[in-house]
Amino acid sequence: MRLPHRAAWPIAAFLVGYPVWWAMGFGGLALVVLAPAMAAVLWRRRPIKVPRGFGLWLLLLAGYLVSSVMLAEMPPGTYGEFGAGRLVGYLMRLSLYASLTIMVLYLGNLTERELPQLTLVRMLGALFLTTVAGGLLGVFAPHVQFTSPVERLLPGWISGNSFVQNLIHPTAAQIQKVLGHASPRPEAPFEWANAWGSNLSVLLIWFVVGWWVYGGPRSRLATAPLLALAAIPVVYSLNRGLWIGLGIAVGYLVLRLGARGRAVACAAVAAGVLVFFLSPLQAVVAQRLDRPHSNDIRAFTVASTIAAAQFSPVIGYGNTRNATGNHKTITTGKSDWCETCGHPPLGSDGQLWHLMITQGFVGAALYVAFFAGAVRRHWADRSPIGMAGVLVMILTLLYMFVYDGLVTPLSLYLISFALLWRNSMEDGSR
Repeated sequence: MRLPHRAAWPIAAFLVGYPVWWAMGFGGLALVVLAPAMAAVLWRRRPIKVPRGFGLWLLLLAGYLVSSVMLAEMPPGTYGEFGAGRLVGYLMRLSLYASLTIMVLYLGNLTERELPQLTLVRMLGALFLTTVAGGLLGVFAPHVQFTSPVERLLPGWISGNSFVQNLIHPTAAQIQKVLGHASPRPEAPFEWANAWGSNLSVLLIWFVVGWWVYGGPRSRLATAPLLALAAIPVVYSLNRGLWIGLGIAVGYLVLRLGARGRAVACAAVAAGVLVFFLSPLQAVVAQRLDRPHSNDIRAFTVASTIAAAQFSPVIGYGNTRNATGNHKTITTGKSDWCETCGHPPLGSDGQLWHLMITQGFVGAALYVAFFAGAVRRHWADRSPIGMAGVLVMILTLLYMFVYDGLVTPLSLYLISFALLWRNSMEDGSR
């Protein structure tokens, strides 16, 4: 991969340099740091081109601004007081939404000479390799964690916020008792184990496009071993959403590829499935499927989120709230003898539910309409980048039920959207 044009350095710094941002404690917040540089590049390209359907995204952003008037309100079935933590969480999310908006416009207004499509795809492929390395770290050295420079510099009342802490404290894995005993779920170099799963599946798509579809003999030769290596943290992530997403990706390829491509895809999948069932990894998957312990928790949180959102259906509450009780009792909470006990935050089980509590049903509908519209507009694009981008949009609509979009997943969804947009523009209009 050649050195990028000077106008493209902000996105290169974000994607290729992501491990450094993670170690420094910025992680996905690096986008907020780089947004001013992107905005400066964008400012010099006036009039700014805007993709079709982007008005829906701008309405979503405007709705989040309006939702701030509800930050001090408490819907029935929730508890808490309006304080610095809630305000910090809101402002961080607002800055992320604004930065994501700038990023999409910045990418779409760069010329093909400044940022070739394939270069951007290969930057995503580089982040895929970083993600696999982080996943392996989480599997084999799950207790690795350290205090980042950003964490050391921030005052305690900010760094102690749970949302902020997840972003600024580098951790290799989350240790959870999903299988009935403590086991690691990889999360490095991202903020949560679920973010790792979502990001891995999206980046894998672009890795295959960059390294296999458009790759030379050497990169194609390396693709299969690297994917086999990635299977280890994929399985040990115990991430059912990721597994379902990969299954949908395979089905999508079988549906959309031509006869020859379909045969190759089916043969590759069959070989992969055979190797998987002959490996010890299949036992881990079987154990996970036998222990759907999170279903009751998710059902309670989703039901509580929908119930709370009904009291502010148009603009939501600006930020999440904690539910009173949990799926078993109304009295549980953090105590001296159970530090990990607590009331689940509403909207924590998927971007759709997050939008319902923060921006009401209107915000959730705008989000769905934006990404569904991208699928509809670009479905006819049968180029490798076009089909890959549409697949990511479909996964975005799937993952909104089970994964939070903020912080890093939404950035990858929107970079994929920008790739689709750029692909749809004629070369002469760039």
